[in-house]
Amino acid sequence: MKKLLGIIAAALMIASCSADREHILKVYNWGDYIDEDLIPEFEEWYEEQTGEPVKIVYQTFDINETMLSKIEKGHEDFDVICPSDYIIERMLRNDMLIPIDTNFGDTPNYIEGCVSPYISKCMSKLVTGGKDASKYAVGFMWGTTGFVYNTAHVDPEDVMTWDVLRNHKYEGKIFVKDAARDIYSNIVLYVMKDEIAAGKITPDELLSVPKQEYVDRVEEYLMQIKDQVAGYEADFGKDQMVQERGWISLNWSGEGHWCKEEAAPVGVSIDYMMPKEGATVWFDGWVIPKYARNVKAASYFINFMCKPENAIRNSEIIGYVSACGDKKVMEHFEDDDYPEMDLTYFFGEGAEAVHMDKTLYPDKSDIDRCYLEHDWGEDSAMLINMWSRVKGSNANALTYIIIGALLVAIAAAVIISRANKKKHSHKKGGRR
Repeated sequence: MKKLLGIIAAALMIASCSADREHILKVYNWGDYIDEDLIPEFEEWYEEQTGEPVKIVYQTFDINETMLSKIEKGHEDFDVICPSDYIIERMLRNDMLIPIDTNFGDTPNYIEGCVSPYISKCMSKLVTGGKDASKYAVGFMWGTTGFVYNTAHVDPEDVMTWDVLRNHKYEGKIFVKDAARDIYSNIVLYVMKDEIAAGKITPDELLSVPKQEYVDRVEEYLMQIKDQVAGYEADFGKDQMVQERGWISLNWSGEGHWCKEEAAPVGVSIDYMMPKEGATVWFDGWVIPKYARNVKAASYFINFMCKPENAIRNSEIIGYVSACGDKKVMEHFEDDDYPEMDLTYFFGEGAEAVHMDKTLYPDKSDIDRCYLEHDWGEDSAMLINMWSRVKGSNANALTYIIIGALLVAIAAAVIISRANKKKHSHKKGGRR
């Protein structure tokens, strides 16, 4: 309700002060992907730094393509958005972004030196049509894709390979994230492992050059596991793992972290593994669209989010890992209860032996076999059509049972809500 009232108030301000747009900053971000207390704090900080007032209109989206359509087709004048890597790629190639001005006068430049060298390296691999992505995008959050698994029911050796999806020991106990690009990009590393080992193709080439033959091989594999998979899920897979209805979930690292934290108090042990054949890494970043009307405040907003203390707060609230590689972030998340790892790739010199959660910060040996996903442009139809066929063939009995149970639960929740008028807290969990 607080968020809704804020949006309404800001919208009314825009309606009444349309000529005063330079004092309004329109931010478009993923849902549940920021510490919202930072919004009014930025407004105050911005006025302190510039002497100018600003009011944030904060709106959210749930998928990249929804956001992109509003800007590409609707020419919406959002000032700051937070797309994923492959969408940043597409927007740069289509001349939809403007460079981020880092000349902040007397205000410290937190952008410079904040973003981890690893995220900068990933950004340099974006296919942008000759543009330097680091001048147009600043990393916000990042993570990997792998297996979230129940340690009481699943042998860790089994989830060291993507082929655990065909292991009959786990039939009906596997959930797969409903994310076509992420699933394809990881399974193709498995089905093409022999060609990779023989040096016929590199993982980077495989993920950046879509071909129908690769898509066909991934589809063939996914069709083979249709009786194994309990369901393709957008969000309910985390709960299935915590409640032990599922034992394996092909998912994102942030979801794995959420599961571990939620499962521990109820005596369920959850861990996360990236298979030996390789896995994908992803990041989301702040950019300024070409239709932005408050470019100055947009640049300051991105700079503000790069302050190490703000990066820490955002990570704590949403459960994902900040792209900030400042040593203050490392020191905050260090914990001797975790194993020792080499995190020099992310934090640089001095991070050779750091104790941190491997789900959130993988060891260098693991990250060395991670690869970036890419935009497919006009070839995206191959991926979309393949995914539709796979999901259409995967509605097994357990899937219907789960869907039915969810519908019953939703109906019951509506009845209870109307009867008791109770407020329910939102369950924290980051989203890709």
